[in-house]
Amino acid sequence: METVQKDITNIDDIQLLVNTFYSKVRENEFIGPVFDERIGDRWPEHLEKMYRFWQTVLLDDHTYFGAPFPPHATMPIDQRHFDVWLGIFRETVNDLFSGEKADEIKWRADKMAVIFVSKLNYYRNNSARPLV
Repeated sequence: METVQKDITNIDDIQLLVNTFYSKVRENEFIGPVFDERIGDRWPEHLEKMYRFWQTVLLDDHTYFGAPFPPHATMPIDQRHFDVWLGIFRETVNDLFSGEKADEIKWRADKMAVIFVSKLNYYRNNSARPLV
């Protein structure tokens, strides 16, 4: 008998998703080192920020008040990194959840990756710096 997965409905679901996802990210040979170099020993702080970000974006519970792009602007990342990131993200969502919010979070992650890659390419190709 197949188990029916629940949808993402609350902060506990967000925390499960974020914790599971970043555990996989840290184990990934390609993007794990990039994250570990940037975050260092601040993983609890980063995870908390990610809980608030996705809670705000997905659940309309406004707990995140930041600008997600600037911290990524100087990182040595490109489309390949986002492809791996998205693959792990989709896999994690699909393993844990099913439903409207699960579909929405994957859609939002896809759009965010497109925007980030576009901005990174713009800044790199135009010797520009993002506004803080």
